[in-house]
Amino acid sequence: MPPKPKFTREEIVAAALEIVSQRGVEALTARELGVALGSSARPIFTVFRNMEELQQEVRTAAMARFEHFAQQSEADAPLFKRVGMQMVLFGAQEPKLYQLLFMQEQQNALRFEDVFGRLGTTAEMCMASIEKDYALTPEQARVLFEHVWIYTYGVGVLCATRMCHFSDQALGRMLTTQFRAMMLLVKTGSQ
Repeated sequence: MPPKPKFTREEIVAAALEIVSQRGVEALTARELGVALGSSARPIFTVFRNMEELQQEVRTAAMARFEHFAQQSEADAPLFKRVGMQMVLFGAQEPKLYQLLFMQEQQNALRFEDVFGRLGTTAEMCMASIEKDYALTPEQARVLFEHVWIYTYGVGVLCATRMCHFSDQALGRMLTTQFRAMMLLVKTGSQ
């Protein structure tokens, strides 16, 4: 009979998420997690088969934290802009989790479609909002989303790596300018 787990799956994932949040994914080792839990590494492996399984759970928990963060914005701006602002702010406030979610090497990602599938429900919500709010076809909404997301992602990387810091006002202006430029290109069919 296998030993009874000393910690729940949720407790282990929460401790692992905090390690990654504070020190990055490379700091997440069985030994460090054991220390964070006040235990040896052994109890971790009564719940998880291996570190890869735990790392996937941590990534899922990090995405849930991002999606919760993305929904915490002011309601006075369009949804897509609010999510974009929150994405960049998440990079500034949670740089290690931003790096885990959005800056890990993707061996199988050859095109944006491969990345889109990993963006979570927030991306799908944004696409639906763009179609509805701006009377765009699904294809137009996809082009707009892709280009604006790539721009926003790049600004988020600048913040997550501490290369730049933007005030909320400057960030709002930057995202608005990019959105308007892309909207003009999409509406005129020039993309």
